Amino acid sequence: MTQQTPIRRVALSLAAAGLPVLPLRPAKLPFGNCPSCKHSICGDRPNMKVPGPCRCPAPCHGWAAATTDPHVISSPAWSTAWRHAVTVAYHPGGAGLTVVDLDNAEAIAWARETLPATRTVPTTRGEHWIYRGTMSSANAVRPGVDIKSLMQYARWLGPGMGATAALPDAVRTLAVKDPTVARRAPQALTVPLGGKSGECRHRTPAFLDRGIAMAEQRITEARSGVHATVYRTFLVVLSTHGRCGCLTDAHVARLFAAAQAKGETARHCTDAWTNARTALGM
Repeated sequence: MTQQTPIRRVALSLAAAGLPVLPLRPAKLPFGNCPSCKHSICGDRPNMKVPGPCRCPAPCHGWAAATTDPHVISSPAWSTAWRHAVTVAYHPGGAGLTVVDLDNAEAIAWARETLPATRTVPTTRGEHWIYRGTMSSANAVRPGVDIKSLMQYARWLGPGMGATAALPDAVRTLAVKDPTVARRAPQALTVPLGGKSGECRHRTPAFLDRGIAMAEQRITEARSGVHATVYRTFLVVLSTHGRCGCLTDAHVARLFAAAQAKGETARHCTDAWTNARTALGM
């Protein structure tokens, strides 16, 4: 029987709990390509036409090699990798999860102001916020924030604390890169706000005011991709504050003013707001 290393024992325990796992070598990297799948011919990269799990006998393609099969994890083919591994990683998307990777104190402060509370895991420099649900992975969606879900791996750093919340729209919209994807015919914004029957999440007026101020700051500090930044910011504001009726025309005017100060036209602001409402089903 193959001797189990401590790291492999952790991997087997996680796999039994439903997390697809893989070994990582130093520098948080997966093990290198095997000859039969050189240059990612097996389709493990996100930009491949038919991405899918690697079927080679060794753990050689990052997220695509992750598995919950104890026979594969304990197989002789994986033995060398586990002996040289420094930690265990897992494929969040394969477990139905999304990890918001917050890399510094500023990113954590933003998350605490913007995102619903969920299970959190301390990291070397910040925190992982784990949500129930999957989405496209994306790096640098805002300063110090990466999203790891489908076709990505994350280090296992412990179970963390708190209940795992459902993946919110405020996280999904962070990965939106091109606002033209959601563009619709221009509409007059006679009633700029969405549904007003939802439960109020603001707790205090200060929570809403801070959210609007942070949105203004995000638009103001955009150094490139202003169109996309405006659209993504509108999505976040609407998903967080737009369903209960507390968001007023004055709040919207503040956001439009910030966007126009960066060179956006009133027409683009109206289109971006309408498209954001449409994307969120409002």
